[in-house]
Amino acid sequence: MNAPLHRASNPTAAGRARGGRKIRHSSRLLALGLLALPLTACRPRPFPQYPANYREYAYVTNSGSNTVTVLDVVNVRIDRELAVGQDPVAVAASPTRNEIYVVNSGPLTGAGSLSVIDAEHNRVVATIPLHRQPVSIDLDAKGNFAYVANSHSNTVSVVDLKARREIAQISAGNQPDAAAIAPDGKTLVVTGHKDGSVSLIDPATRRARAVFSGCPGAADPLVLSDSSRAFVPCSEGHQVMVIALAHPQNHPAAPGLSADAQRAPTPSPGWEPDRLETLMDVGRAPVNVALKPDGGELFVSNSLSDSISEVVTNSNDVGGAYMMGENPVRGLVSRDNALLYVANLRSPYVTIYSIDDGRRMGSIHVGDGPCALAFSANSYLLFAVDSRSGDVAVVRTPSESLFTLLPTGRDPSAIVDKAFKVP
Repeated sequence: MNAPLHRASNPTAAGRARGGRKIRHSSRLLALGLLALPLTACRPRPFPQYPANYREYAYVTNSGSNTVTVLDVVNVRIDRELAVGQDPVAVAASPTRNEIYVVNSGPLTGAGSLSVIDAEHNRVVATIPLHRQPVSIDLDAKGNFAYVANSHSNTVSVVDLKARREIAQISAGNQPDAAAIAPDGKTLVVTGHKDGSVSLIDPATRRARAVFSGCPGAADPLVLSDSSRAFVPCSEGHQVMVIALAHPQNHPAAPGLSADAQRAPTPSPGWEPDRLETLMDVGRAPVNVALKPDGGELFVSNSLSDSISEVVTNSNDVGGAYMMGENPVRGLVSRDNALLYVANLRSPYVTIYSIDDGRRMGSIHVGDGPCALAFSANSYLLFAVDSRSGDVAVVRTPSESLFTLLPTGRDPSAIVDKAFKVP
């Protein structure tokens, strides 16, 4: 950093000091009040207050040190560093239990694993064996099953998280890069990075329902909240593949083990099969798709064009491309649908884009090589994982300013936030 970091002063204490002195003359009060207005407007708001039983942590995978750094979000400090498996590269939080799941990619010639962290005590409580080079994880809506893409095994592992064991392997494309389960649980979207394929798998039967080709370097898929369509960036090209997903009737929503669940669904009247809707032209080397919470638009990070492309989801119209920083690799939209934050890997900046105004607002100086982003539960803080400098930048979103940098292990790459209350 070019300048030292300073922790903000306590505005609440300052307010008490000012309030202890009365000013008798109304004219003087008015003059001081007018002078104080711009100063008050620029003063950052105090941190939120939390109940005594509230806990919130952020978990950062450090592939170079085989650890996970645990950040105490309430007190904005390092809580601890946990040893996990070899080369942790991905992380997910349970939506229903106070657990965190870490994908350990493992050695190039050996198998990887899944570490289970008890978030209430921040300790590793289980390690589940996987296969060669697992690289991504997604969970179903109830947090019962995890889907892990095993890149060098050309499979996806189905993990029963309650039983803490793998219950199935599903064949996928060549070097599957990611597996995303649709919100309704009826479609698993798997991208084959090496062969440019997108496989749509029925989670109930664990069989491929459809396979689409022609997406070179197929990367992280995004499925809309209504499970109607999937958007897949073709990272070795300049397009995003859009697939309309089928909606079979009377279809099991989770991987079942009964005989009925093993039979493929029978199409009913009005049932439409999966189909390729379009290939949208965007910038060079699109690697990530970020969706607005309202689902109306998405934003594609074009890593080799130093830009983002804005897409209207209901029409697949590409509204335009906007210059960001150097090598944008990840986007994150604010809860109010107003701002897009973009991590620029080959720079020390996170760029802010105003969605309503359609323009770049500015940049926040963070650590070197921001590669992953996450909000705190109340969106008051933005965390930017800096892969080159080995730290996490903590940004206060009301003022869009850097609050502090917290050190991590070597080569941090992914982050997830988990908030809960203890009894």
